[in-house]
Amino acid sequence: MVYSGKKEKAYGIQMSDAVITSAFLTASGGFQDAYTYFYRDEVFANAQTGNIVLMAHHLFSGELAAALRYLLPLAAFAIGIFVAEHIRQKYRNASKIHWRQIIVIAEMVILFSAGFMGQELNTLATALISFSCAMQVQSFRKINGFGYASTMCIGNLRSGTEAYCVYRHTGDEKALKGAKHYFAVIGFFAVGAGLGSVATQFFGASAIWISCLLLAVSAILMTSRSV
Repeated sequence: MVYSGKKEKAYGIQMSDAVITSAFLTASGGFQDAYTYFYRDEVFANAQTGNIVLMAHHLFSGELAAALRYLLPLAAFAIGIFVAEHIRQKYRNASKIHWRQIIVIAEMVILFSAGFMGQELNTLATALISFSCAMQVQSFRKINGFGYASTMCIGNLRSGTEAYCVYRHTGDEKALKGAKHYFAVIGFFAVGAGLGSVATQFFGASAIWISCLLLAVSAILMTSRSV
């Protein structure tokens, strides 16, 4: 996969920030959360707030082993943020491949590996997927110039609602555009989560490979000239 500065941009925006690219990234994020929750012992890959709540519940109930099941993905998520930022710093001026494409390729390799792990390795699989999610959320933070999160919804819901409120009070069309973008992202996430919940019933551990396909589409779009 070859990166070109000209190809990365389309109509004044980077292809990594384009709506269609974000749609596949966000759908993949929703898929991963559904996959780990419904197939990997009800642990979230992305929603670390939920993991903290569940970890605290088990910890205060004296269930240390169960609490550890949520602590490891939390730690993996933090490490994923660190690694993604390290990659950005090291490869942000690379000419042959964009650093975000490196992130997506790494995600695909990690998720593909998780698809071979049975449920006896749920904790490891979930930690790997949380690591992957963290790299994505750190690396893809804009959609058409609006800041967003590609693997979770609470920030997008807040920003979308705020933008719509601004539009209602001021008539600012840019605020309305932002609201539409944020609510669209939430929709993409929900579609991915729904797909993930169904796919795990039919394909089990290997269902995560569908998330790899979604990421592959995003990687290909980042080399395209048009949105």
